[in-house]
Formats: sequence, C-alpha cells, structure tokens
Amino acid sequence: MRIAISGTHRSGKSTLLEDLAEVLPAYTAIEEPYHQLAEEGYEFAEAPSLEDFVEQLERSILCLQESEADILFDRCPADFLGYLLAHEDSEAFDIEDWLPRVRAAVQTLDLIVFVPVEGRDRIALSASEDNAFRLDVDDRLRTVLFEDPYDLHAEVLEVAGDRKTRVKQVLERIKEQA
Repeated sequence: MRIAISGTHRSGKSTLLEDLAEVLPAYTAIEEPYHQLAEEGYEFAEAPSLEDFVEQLERSILCLQESEADILFDRCPADFLGYLLAHEDSEAFDIEDWLPRVRAAVQTLDLIVFVPVEGRDRIALSASEDNAFRLDVDDRLRTVLFEDPYDLHAEVLEVAGDRKTRVKQVLERIKEQA
C-alpha cells in the first residue's frame, strides 16, 4: 500500500510515521519534503513563504510520482494545500493551476492518515510558533480531506489517541483494505 501521514506541524504525524515504519518493516518511509529540500540546500525563509510551500508541494507531487508500492509518506500534496490556503498571501496562490497534478498524485495513494490537533496537544509548542496558523492549517486540511472541495477522492482515516492507539487504528484499516 501507499500511505501518506498528513497533519499540521506538531500534531504527531512524523512520530506516527516512525512508529508505523517499526511495525511495517517491509515499507519504506519517505521523509517530508521540507527535510528533503533542506538537506539539498534549499533555503527556507524564517517565516515560511508562499514560495516555500509551493516548492514543498512540487516535491510532494514528485515523490508520489516516483515511488512504488509499500511506502509511508510523511505528508502529501493535500498537506501543502492546507498550508497554502492558510498562508497570509494565499490569494497569490492559484490553486486551479495545481489541481490536475495534485489530484493525479493524491489518487496514487491507497490511504491518507489524518493526524489532527487534539484537544490536549501531545506535542509542546515553542513560544515562537504561531499556534493560530497551525490551527488554521489543521482546519483547512480537514476541509480539503473530508469535505473534498477539490475532488481529490482520497481514502482518509482520522486517527486519535496515544501513539499505540494511532498505530492500531492504521493497522486495522490496512487489514480491512488488504
């Protein structure tokens, strides 16, 4: 299966990916586009710019196009739609230009696992992090995935609870879809 773990920053998605990689050793885990780009020398703005998110969207699409089966992706194009729609410069992003490529990439996934911000955050935020932006991204990503205004037609599982519970929820869905 091809599974993407989605969610705003500091929601526990990377932790879930690591936990799943441990219990699914036949799967390859692909790190999120931000880290891939940073390792290649891409210089992100201190406050993430629209261009930074567009670059990550592009990389996410390419990762999905180039990868085969039994992959765990840290993020997918839907994540970056959430960030781009929540960004203060969102009106400069022409979503219609991107939708054909985003749809095609997302539809290569068997499952998107949405890790929402829970009532009691599981991950502490630093004082410098913009929690309002983080929550806005969470809301917009939820809309993109569950209300599906862009016709992505993705299979989505929302997880909740502690680490073990989240892993169990994903494994149960994998078993159902097998």
